[in-house]
Amino acid sequence: QVQLVESGGGLVQPGGSLRLSCAASVSVFEFNAMAWYRQAPGQQRELVASIVVDGSTDYADSVKGRFTISRNGAEKTLFLQMNRLKPDDTAIYYCHARILRRNYWGQGTQVTVSS
Repeated sequence: QVQLVESGGGLVQPGGSLRLSCAASVSVFEFNAMAWYRQAPGQQRELVASIVVDGSTDYADSVKGRFTISRNGAEKTLFLQMNRLKPDDTAIYYCHARILRRNYWGQGTQVTVSS
């Protein structure tokens, strides 16, 4: 059974930084792709950043140049480094992973950007 556990969320002022972590129960290299999604109140869940098995990454236009997705095989962890945070980044952030057609989700971690 694959499990994903997010951590690192919290309250931060505009312009600040946070690093989210997603600990997987299996090697991150077992997954075809991993990603971070977010869902703000009253909004649909949206893709923030993704990384595929060869290490290629992709980002939503709204976070390009501010967020960086990465993974650490030894730690079985996916990261999302978030810099220059804005109030619009406030949301619950979810870790997602896919093995072939199987999709796995974490429970989410709250990120609040406010002064």
